[in-house]
Amino acid sequence: MKAACIENGEVHVREFADPEPGKGQALVRTHSCGLCASDAHFLTGGQHIIDLSRKMGGPYAALDYTRAFVPGHEYVGEVLDYGVGSRRPVATGRRVTSVPIMRQGGAHAVVGFSHDCPGGCGELMLLDEDFLLEIPDGLPDDHAALIEPLAVGLEHARRGRPDKDDVALVLGCGAIGLGVIAGLALAGVAPIVAADFHADRRELALRMGTHIAIDPRETDPYGPLPDLGGKRVNLIYENVGLPGMLQRIIESAPFDGRIVMGGYCMEPEPLYVFAAQNKRLNIQFAGGEEPQDMDLAMRSIADGRIDVTPWLGGRIGLGAVAGAIANLSAPGTPVRTVVDPRLL
Repeated sequence: MKAACIENGEVHVREFADPEPGKGQALVRTHSCGLCASDAHFLTGGQHIIDLSRKMGGPYAALDYTRAFVPGHEYVGEVLDYGVGSRRPVATGRRVTSVPIMRQGGAHAVVGFSHDCPGGCGELMLLDEDFLLEIPDGLPDDHAALIEPLAVGLEHARRGRPDKDDVALVLGCGAIGLGVIAGLALAGVAPIVAADFHADRRELALRMGTHIAIDPRETDPYGPLPDLGGKRVNLIYENVGLPGMLQRIIESAPFDGRIVMGGYCMEPEPLYVFAAQNKRLNIQFAGGEEPQDMDLAMRSIADGRIDVTPWLGGRIGLGAVAGAIANLSAPGTPVRTVVDPRLL
């Protein structure tokens, strides 16, 4: 099969042997795959991520940074076959996505960050049959590829135990922050405040359901908000992942405030426990999505409750993956660029 791979911090397009499914594994032909910031992190800091996983426990410990692996964990594809002895829960020819985890056939890996389970930047993937989620007819491939990133935001949103009386603040309006906003809106939380430096992302936040979108350089998101009659936020979602964010939030949060840390910070994060204790703060660390979040994301996109169309940018082939990953954080870039590995 053809695939775009990461090797020693560079992206290449190469031929790989077709993966062979074992028991409990589905062989899937990829239709669409979204490019995520975590893919870009592996170009510049992949060895650091692997080292952290080996030292502290994490899903990337088995990766060898000098060996090629095929990225892509936001995908939709067509079931071609199963390994011998599989349950075969979804008929061949049907489209599926999944939580990007493989636990069958003796493997335990993150799809797209594994030498054994290539991701959606290749023509073929192996998926765990227990996690397959069948895509309804009529849902376009590119929209289906956004189920996984939306599901992460929905997971983060529910980790905060949102209540209709909360005033929520979402810091950072990339894909995860936008998903958090969508999840809060589904839960009936109002008002929702979003903060981001970039005007285009603030506009997207408004389209996803936030009530106020502010530039934190101009308006203090933790202070009395004039547009809310002087109310302050009490439920804060961090989706930035930079060192210093948690302590800044602790200093600014109200008494009995709740903080959900969704940003993926891989640097030391100093904080004063004293400050958090004095305010009786609850700090929740959010992780990846679970099957329930994938199901809600799929149903919400399919029935129109969440419109992810504004997230979509260009559709590219394998030859354009290197340039697209290198520019994921450039100003004005779309929330998601989608790869069709059937195209060169």
